[in-house]
Amino acid sequence: MIRRDYILRMIEEFMRVLSRINALKKGQQWQEAATTIDQEFQKLIGGGAQSVARLTETELLARLIQGEPTHAVREKTLILTTLLKEAGDLAATQGQAEESRSCYLKGLHLLLGALAEREVAECPEFVPKVEMFIAALEPSPLPLETEAMLMQHYEQLGDFAKAEDALFAMLELQPQNQRALDFGFAFYERLRGQSDAAHAAGNLPRTELEAGLGELPRRKSDFSGEVGS
Repeated sequence: MIRRDYILRMIEEFMRVLSRINALKKGQQWQEAATTIDQEFQKLIGGGAQSVARLTETELLARLIQGEPTHAVREKTLILTTLLKEAGDLAATQGQAEESRSCYLKGLHLLLGALAEREVAECPEFVPKVEMFIAALEPSPLPLETEAMLMQHYEQLGDFAKAEDALFAMLELQPQNQRALDFGFAFYERLRGQSDAAHAAGNLPRTELEAGLGELPRRKSDFSGEVGS
């Protein structure tokens, strides 16, 4: 009960801050919004926006864990994810494309990492959806690492068609990446063990699965031919 109350208070406090940030942005009070976001970063990781830009996702998680009860780490990760989305939106509004993209990618990676551990339905309502990050990052292609994480996320959800889309996005990014091809073969072999009902629910019937699987040897053969030429 004490743990639950602690987490609820933390979430309620953050939602009040989030409401203030959104009100400031709506009123085009950009500097005040940036200052509020910076203060929240300070509370979470002991550093402001500059620290967030410098640190990797792993380093950000390490900052969250320091001196924090383990039961609250996931919620703090989701709060950090939300702040990164807000910071990315603010940077985009100010025409800071590189900073905005960095915030979005870090937020998306942290979110996908958190979702890999528990059911998506357990996320608080304030947490941005995966699709919101993807839309914010368009139209530029996503990094290979991001597509791999998305592929695993969609497979976990049973959305096999979107998982396949992420796989082929990886292969478009790096057609000669043997590890990506092997990743694809393993993916299709896992899906072969699923029921027809699961395939139908995942929008990837067996006929399309076999067609996708048949595409991989051709790509592998193309790759081998280019290496040998």
